[in-house]
Order: sequence, then structure tokens, then C-alpha cells
Amino acid sequence: MAVAVFTGVLLLGNVLRELLALLVNRQATAGMVVEAVGLLIPFVWVFALPMGMLTATLLIFGRFSAEQELTAARASGISLLSMAGPILLLSLALCALSAWVNMDVAPRCRVAYTGLISRLKLELANAQLPEGRFVNNFPPYIFYVGKNRGGHLQDIIVFQLENGTNVVWSVHAPTGEVDVDTAARKVIVHLHDAKAISDNGALSGGGDVGLTLDLSPVHKSVPEISDMTFSQLWDLWDELENQFRMPGAIKGLSPAVVSARRREWERNRDKLASHIRFEIHRQVAFSFACFGFTLMGIPLGIRVHRRESNVGFAIALLLVAVYYGFILIGQSLEDKPQYIPYLILWLPNFLFEAVGAVLLWKANRGI
Repeated sequence: MAVAVFTGVLLLGNVLRELLALLVNRQATAGMVVEAVGLLIPFVWVFALPMGMLTATLLIFGRFSAEQELTAARASGISLLSMAGPILLLSLALCALSAWVNMDVAPRCRVAYTGLISRLKLELANAQLPEGRFVNNFPPYIFYVGKNRGGHLQDIIVFQLENGTNVVWSVHAPTGEVDVDTAARKVIVHLHDAKAISDNGALSGGGDVGLTLDLSPVHKSVPEISDMTFSQLWDLWDELENQFRMPGAIKGLSPAVVSARRREWERNRDKLASHIRFEIHRQVAFSFACFGFTLMGIPLGIRVHRRESNVGFAIALLLVAVYYGFILIGQSLEDKPQYIPYLILWLPNFLFEAVGAVLLWKANRGI
């Protein structure tokens, strides 16, 4: 249940940001939205699964302690470690599931989702010129279309801006058409019998005008480093290690110039290597979050021993903020390999597991 709640909250943020506007403007069908949400689920599970496990552990052991069931179990000769053992084994199983999702499923789904949004923009390019409203999705142009009947336009007004504010010229055309070039990811707007007015009042017109508009192509044959699977990252790392090597000497250049170029090349190479190494460690480190959260949640749930669910959620949110705070710090230092940012990703795991193990040992001894 907790995993479902966090998954829904995280999905809602992505849906509101990218999909809801397309759905409201009738640029996407309900089926496309469902497909996009399905592709987003593995991506948000990277975060929702550890958060849900932590919340469930806090609530269960908090209720277990508040109702004196822990005292009854100890009186029967059952230790806390015996009761917590299956939960810890479950968390390790969830770590394996998280590793599979983080290192393979989520990156592939993220690439597929990005491609879906790109295809959606291409296939529904006509709808990006809706009737009766000003559209500024294609800078430096602002469009107004009186009617749009399947790409056949009527009563079109186009303004071209300079520096985002000043109107350079405007065009009015009684009719026009929209053509979509899927291969080039472009929209071509043909204006018939167009009349143009420049900023100085000069009038010209009577002919046809063609405007080529760039759609933002986001789907690429090679994904971004942050969207690569673990195997793709490892292959890229091997390629960086084995193929991109600076020669020891370059014919025709002085040793001083060669040395300066080598230093510059090594700086650029180190940044790329740091980015790849960071993503590899991020995928692996995230996979152990379930175990660290569970190990921390069991003793904290017993110590808090409150019946109210909102207390468990509050503690869970606080621990999540601490955990992912380290991740944000590592990301901010991603382009600075001298700070070894990929090791920062492991600090919350070590911290949570060490503190959780000590607290669990104390709780088992009744301290």
C-alpha cells in the first residue's frame, strides 16, 4: 500500500508536468496517456520502492510495539532478531528487484517514454496550432489560427519576434496548410495569398509563404548517459578506456604544445569518465536503499511506538530527505571528479545500515 501511495504521488508529478497539458489540449488520447504512465512506473519505482518499504516497516513495528505484542513475544522466548529476520530477507529480495529495475528496466522504459513523447509531438503537430488562441510554441513566431480542419487552416496571423518581445513583421493569410516532415522532425506551414507588414509599416503580399518550424526532437538512437542501462554504461566505459587514448607525441608539434593539449584532453576525458562512473554507482547504490531503510525502520518504529500513521509517514519523509540529500550533493559535484562524487552516493547506505544495525542490536537487548 505504501509503495502504491508513493508511486502515485511521484507519477502525478510527471503526469502534471508533461502529459496533462497535452491531454487538456486534446493533443493526446487517453490510451496514449495510459501507455506513458505505464512506461513511467518503473522509473518512479526507483524511488517509491525504498520509501514504501521504510514506511511500512515503521508503521508495522510501531503498532507492534504500541500494542505490547513485542513484550508478549519476548516473554515467549522469541527475540526481536528472530521476528525481524524475515523482514530483512524480504528487503534483500527487494534489493535484487531494485537492482534489476534500476540497472535495466527503468532506463529502457525512460528511453521508450521519451520516444513516445517525441512521436506524439510529431504525429499531433496539427493540434499544436489550435483554433482561436495565440500559440508561441515555435519561437520566434506567434501564431493565431481562426480554424484548423485537419491541417487546413483559415484566417491565419503570424508575428515574428526579435529578442522575444519586438515584432519584426506580421503576416495575415486567409488560408493555409500544415505539412509534417516526420523524418526531419519539422512542421511546414504554407500560407496562401499572404500579406506581410514590417515593423516600419511597409506592406507586401499577394503570394505564398512557407514557414519551417522545428519540433524539439528528444528521441535519439543513442540515449543520454543518464538514460543508459548498466550494460550500456559499462560498454561505454570500456570504450573510453580502450579507444580514447592520447598519443605520446604528435608529429610537427613542440613538446610544450603536446603537453598542453594532453592536459586539456585529460580534463575533458576525466569529466566524461566521472559522469559515466557516477551513473554506474548511482544505479548500484540505489539498489541497496531497501535494506538500509528497513534496517533503520525496525528499531525506529519500536522506539516511537505510536499508533498514529501520520507519525510513521513523517519519520519516513524525514529519513528519505536525509538519504536523497546525499544523492543531490553527489549530483551537484558530478562534473568535479576531484571530489569523488560517486563515493558520496554510498554514504547514505553506509550511514543507514550502520546506525540501523546499532539501534536494532540495542532494541534486541531491550536497551
